[in-house]
Amino acid sequence: MKFAWDNYKRYAWGKNELRPLTRNGHIGNMFGGLRGASIVDSLDTLYIMGMMEEYEEAKEWVENNLDLNSNGEASLFEVNIRYVGGLLSAYYLTGAEMFKKKVLELGEKLLPAFNTPTGIPRGVINLGSGTSWSWGWASAGSSILAEFGTLHLEFVHLTELSGNQIYTEKVMNIRKLLNKIEKPHGLYPNFLSPVSGNWVQHHVSIGGLGDSFYEYLIKSYLMSDRTDEEAKRMYYTALEAIEANLVQKSPGGLTYLAEWRGGLLDHKMGHLACFSGGMLGIGADDGTPEKRQHYLDLAAEITHTCHESYSRSATKLGPEAFRFDGGAEATATRLSDRYYILRPEVIESYMYMWRLTHDPKYRQWGWEAVEALERHCRVDAGFSGIRDVYATTASHDNMQQSFFLSETLKYLYLLFSDDDLLSLEDWVFNTEAHPLPVVRRSCMEEQSQEEREQPQTE
Repeated sequence: MKFAWDNYKRYAWGKNELRPLTRNGHIGNMFGGLRGASIVDSLDTLYIMGMMEEYEEAKEWVENNLDLNSNGEASLFEVNIRYVGGLLSAYYLTGAEMFKKKVLELGEKLLPAFNTPTGIPRGVINLGSGTSWSWGWASAGSSILAEFGTLHLEFVHLTELSGNQIYTEKVMNIRKLLNKIEKPHGLYPNFLSPVSGNWVQHHVSIGGLGDSFYEYLIKSYLMSDRTDEEAKRMYYTALEAIEANLVQKSPGGLTYLAEWRGGLLDHKMGHLACFSGGMLGIGADDGTPEKRQHYLDLAAEITHTCHESYSRSATKLGPEAFRFDGGAEATATRLSDRYYILRPEVIESYMYMWRLTHDPKYRQWGWEAVEALERHCRVDAGFSGIRDVYATTASHDNMQQSFFLSETLKYLYLLFSDDDLLSLEDWVFNTEAHPLPVVRRSCMEEQSQEEREQPQTE
């Protein structure tokens, strides 16, 4: 972390990401005019690792340089999980009021995206003007399941901090619509029209475009201190449909999640789908008692498959997507799927499985990943993704992703830490690995309700 951070600071300070080969910064177009993505994404990692000097520099940058009045097209989803998530965690971990002030200012700027006939937000928003539109590449102006379905945890906390119900109302409204509409075989397709509220095409995936919607259902339940029964019901019902339609076993005995295209299975699993081992693991305990062990076993099998995608490559890092047809198993057959961009999902599942089972193999697998990252991704001025995990002479992509600092390194650190560092009883991680506290309704509640009705003084 120190190596990644020091190089970011030296060559790319204030930009969104470090380009370690050319030793400069990258801004990109995902965050509109927002800057400092690597700083906001790293606040909590620096803090829990005890890197206080670095944390203070990061905090000072946020206070003085994070400009929220920016024009430019921002991804609602990316801004929410990285910036809103990062600032919320920084506030909850440190209590510094400045983070709360910033995150509430940013949260307000996201609200215009929900001004659609259905209340399903559009994917792109101009934070300056408040206009929003759909991604040009998304089919027929549709919104994406993993994008509008991955706002819940953060927006519940925006309501907690602001006392303004509007944030919770916006995400509850999304859930209400999803609950109501017809689902093919109980599955949730990846594209939905924000105008008509109908599915746009029947492509279902637990990888990209779908992934974090399912994760946020079980996490909403856990973050509500297990009171959000609707989230629980939706999660386990979706899981039944996934098991009935997508879970497959390869001839070689590997369990994987296929993708579903209008009834036909595509026997491919993306790296992004590898978070599902951890998801199934944390969701195992609250299923029906007779299915608890089954879910934990399924979690272990999928995590094992994802480890195989790493161990079957020359670099011991896994490809962006791997297939189970034409004799190949857990390997990328297409050149375009062979890259690794410092993604966290496989390591994330190791961390959860370690915490749930304490089977030493998960730490062993995590250490294999550490060694592979050191050997193949570390360059002179930071860490870089690689273009082909099956080639031992690395071709680097010149990008140190902000999620490498936020997620990959944090999950590795937690894998080798005691269970009480960010205990799963008290914290739920958003999909960018930003820890958010479980919302407990206690005997203190009535008192704080009265306080909330007093005029706010700062």
